[in-house]
Amino acid sequence: MNELTTDLKLLHEATLNNLKNSKADNTLRAYKSDFKDFSIFCSKHGLNSLPTEPKIVSLYLTHLSKSSKISTLRRRLVSISMVHKLKGHYLDTKHPIIVENLMGIRRAKGSIQKGKKPLLINHLKLIINVINQQNNEELKKLRDKSIILIGFGGGFRRTELISINYEDLEFVSEGLKIFIKKSKTDQLGEGMIKGLPYFTNDIYCPVKNLKKWLEISKIKSGPIFRRFSKGLSLTDKRLTDQSVVLLMKEYLNLAGIENRNFAGHSLRSGFATVAAESGANERSIMAMTGHKSTQMVRRYIRESNIFKNNALNKIKF
Repeated sequence: MNELTTDLKLLHEATLNNLKNSKADNTLRAYKSDFKDFSIFCSKHGLNSLPTEPKIVSLYLTHLSKSSKISTLRRRLVSISMVHKLKGHYLDTKHPIIVENLMGIRRAKGSIQKGKKPLLINHLKLIINVINQQNNEELKKLRDKSIILIGFGGGFRRTELISINYEDLEFVSEGLKIFIKKSKTDQLGEGMIKGLPYFTNDIYCPVKNLKKWLEISKIKSGPIFRRFSKGLSLTDKRLTDQSVVLLMKEYLNLAGIENRNFAGHSLRSGFATVAAESGANERSIMAMTGHKSTQMVRRYIRESNIFKNNALNKIKF
């Protein structure tokens, strides 16, 4: 009997580990951060956060709705549910008191969510131009230009971008192949290959800029986008995903562009928006960005066409 109990305990621990391993580290951190806010709410009102019940979650969502978007409420709900699963507890997130409360909140607030701005071609050119005008070392300028151009050209998530290693690159006659080992929508690590062709304009070509960065930095293995020390010596440490956002915002500011509504996602959404505006179909955009659903890509296409296919253009005044 003791052996059976021990075996079941080991199986339980192994199962919980499998659940944890099914999610990326960044996702787990987000779950913990969201659940911490829920725990503070429960503690303040003398309620149980783990395990909790649908009524308490519904109260929390109503509290949150006063200052947060619907997307934030949905994310918090997922986080609370996942933490319960990881700790071996069940929480019915489909309970009517949660579902109908969310529906009521959505009707009251409206469902349209204003996202961050995409980084468009004019922004991209201004950023590259302003980097070239800086008095920084050529090495730093090349790194920063490569990050922005590769991030935009490949429709990368910032976590994918900073995860690229030298071993993931293959320069071919048509351009550059980049092997992505794992991404947000590819938790099993099946991988995908992104192809970036050469541009006719060398100044804004992601492939030529990256090739030059690798030649001058002499990187032959490991992370391609690395940190500089205070003395501007290149280290072997990988840049953080937050560094991409800070770099982009810094150069937008130097270019005289208000940067508050830009985020790490702006490179990816910028690629999709510009590609849609240029006539690329949703399948070719998804092949580059790695989107699994057409919903978001179709939104980019709709937004890029609001003036191009505007019915008002047919009216003669």
